[in-house]
Amino acid sequence: MEAPLEKALEVMIGTFHKYSGKDGNKYKLSKAEMRELLLREMPAFVPGKIDEPGFEYMMKKLDSNKDEELDFQEYSVFLAIAASLCNEFFQECADESNRKR
Repeated sequence: MEAPLEKALEVMIGTFHKYSGKDGNKYKLSKAEMRELLLREMPAFVPGKIDEPGFEYMMKKLDSNKDEELDFQEYSVFLAIAASLCNEFFQECADESNRKR
């Protein structure tokens, strides 16, 4: 049986490869592939529609080698940022609920 963190890593890697390579390089996510990944795999973050200026800004910031695609390392940075934002959100919710008591 896999430990939960091992399973989470497997899902993150599998998700990358599920979308990478549809438009070319199987080891990178094109903008279209990343857009599809966000819409299908993170619907709570992207409720049906992507803010295009925000998406372009995010891609530009994540694309450290400026090839207009995300390799696995750049995708990993995205996951780390998303996890950090979720953690901050839940901490704020917990702090807020503690203040109401």
